[in-house]
Amino acid sequence: MNISIVTVGKLKEKYLKLGIEEYLKRLTAYAKVEVIEVPDEKAPEELSELEMVQVKQKEGERILAKISQDTYVIALAINGEMQSSEELADTLDKLATYGKSKIAFIIGGSLGLSEEVVKRSNEQLSFSKMTFPHQLMKLILIEQIYRAFRINRNEPYHK
Repeated sequence: MNISIVTVGKLKEKYLKLGIEEYLKRLTAYAKVEVIEVPDEKAPEELSELEMVQVKQKEGERILAKISQDTYVIALAINGEMQSSEELADTLDKLATYGKSKIAFIIGGSLGLSEEVVKRSNEQLSFSKMTFPHQLMKLILIEQIYRAFRINRNEPYHK
């Protein structure tokens, strides 16, 4: 299985980088996982509705340029479906069973995802009704992907 995690913005925090590196190293036993960072769109703090849409569209174009047509896309979105760790494991297991070997998880920028990215997604996943920094979400997502593989192989880790 090939998993891409496409995110907006470059990760700067060392502690998050270390955590992500650790889980990526652990995941090599289960799948090929790559993190693809696309640049965030520079914008002032105060934006009009139109400017917010334009920023999301520009970031969305960068995201979509990294996704091939045969990729199954799971967009992280507050309004997406909430799943337990076991349900995410089941989702990944079913995708593999039905020949979906390329999966991309999408994490948008601080303003969220463009309509085009949402429309391109095969499903939307929510980790919480809370808002998390997208940099932290990267680490949480990678840990949950690792947990899913451990669950599917009945290996100790999940409690």
